[in-house]
Amino acid sequence: MADKPFDQLDGEIWYNGAFVPWGEAKLHVLSHGLHYASGVFEGERAYGGEIFKLEEHTGRLFDSAKILDMKIPFTPEEINAACKEALVRGGLTDAYVRPIAWRGSEAMGVAAQNNTINVAIAAWQWPSYFDPALKEKGIRLDISDWRRPDPRTIPAKAKAAGLYMICTLSKHAAERKGYQDALMFDWRGQVAEATGANVFFVKEGVIHTPTPDCFLDGITRRTVMDLARRRGIEVIERAIMPGEMEGFEQCFLTGTAAEVTPVGEIGPYRFEVGEITRTLMDDYMKEVQPA
Repeated sequence: MADKPFDQLDGEIWYNGAFVPWGEAKLHVLSHGLHYASGVFEGERAYGGEIFKLEEHTGRLFDSAKILDMKIPFTPEEINAACKEALVRGGLTDAYVRPIAWRGSEAMGVAAQNNTINVAIAAWQWPSYFDPALKEKGIRLDISDWRRPDPRTIPAKAKAAGLYMICTLSKHAAERKGYQDALMFDWRGQVAEATGANVFFVKEGVIHTPTPDCFLDGITRRTVMDLARRRGIEVIERAIMPGEMEGFEQCFLTGTAAEVTPVGEIGPYRFEVGEITRTLMDDYMKEVQPA
């Protein structure tokens, strides 16, 4: 992570169509996005100076905005170009890129149809999401008390700011107990995801992963599923109940930040960092490198 607070980093941020000094990329305290979580964002990683699956991330940003009844006042091509330029201006090759769109401060209240939609893009150096030393034995996950809600109660297919509140609470609680992250169940009691990454299990050479019907079908998730199938490994998407974890041999997380991270423990359940997990870790790191 950054050595300084994020509002004190050096460089420039693309803000509503132009680059401004990092410290000047500000919003008003009465912005609707702050009070009512009317904001959507993306997390992207650059490897060797190229953003992995940039177009897919930008497409999801626009899809998320549409779900939240927000119209981004730029084209996908303009957002793609700004993301690339943010890397160049920052002199970055391996980095994290964060586009975000939010409703401004023209009106304060639940309804905000006429508020300006602001867009900003920042890029910064960011190492592994989890301590690389932990990957040899796998990270430890707590089991969260919070659950992913019924998609009839939230815009589950949007990468929306407000949906991460229970993720933050879950991760805080886990870290206080000495875990690195937390696994979340859904409102039905089925296994869902970690706080910012999708989860996979391995049993007898077959990969099992929860059906993403109340959480994001991650871009990294889909990439890793494709990599597994290229190797002839069967991948099954299905409902997974917590008790099934006792019979799984391996477990790993996937996400733009997490990449492919092995899991050694989830609450009372233990897993090995086995061959399939290690193979997909290697395959993913090869996949993200520029041609």
